[in-house]
Amino acid sequence: MMSQQLLDEMNLQINKELYSAYLYLAMAAHADAVNLPGFAHWMKLQAQEEMEHALKFYDFINNRGGRVVLEAIEQPQVEFESPLDMFEQTLEHEQYVTSRIHHLYELAVADKDYASQVFLNWFVEEQVEEEASAGEILETLRMVGEKGQALVMLDRQLASRVAE
Repeated sequence: MMSQQLLDEMNLQINKELYSAYLYLAMAAHADAVNLPGFAHWMKLQAQEEMEHALKFYDFINNRGGRVVLEAIEQPQVEFESPLDMFEQTLEHEQYVTSRIHHLYELAVADKDYASQVFLNWFVEEQVEEEASAGEILETLRMVGEKGQALVMLDRQLASRVAE
């Protein structure tokens, strides 16, 4: 059984993962509205990943004999200035999620909760990938700009992302 503090923080993490899904769906909706279907596709797949992350926490809590408690999910913003703005916010958000995962890991270490540490290792590695992916797209946007053929080509590239 995990400590009450770690259980509470993992329940909060479910909320944060679901918020992440909402945020990426909001970005997808914005991208669809401004005729960037590749960006929308990338964001929808990202939203699906975040839902999977929430379910991993859900299942882990249940498997450890804890109680899942779901709280209201904050509404994300719905308008974005540009694709660059979306990916700046994406990277910033992923960095925030990374800090949350590190916090959970620190609690698990302090509690000598080895099962939680093993579980959280997957998320530590996942966040390295999440930040790298968002950062790469962000840097590409900074290099090519947000107008013209380069943006259209990047949109098409993002449309080729497949679910993992």
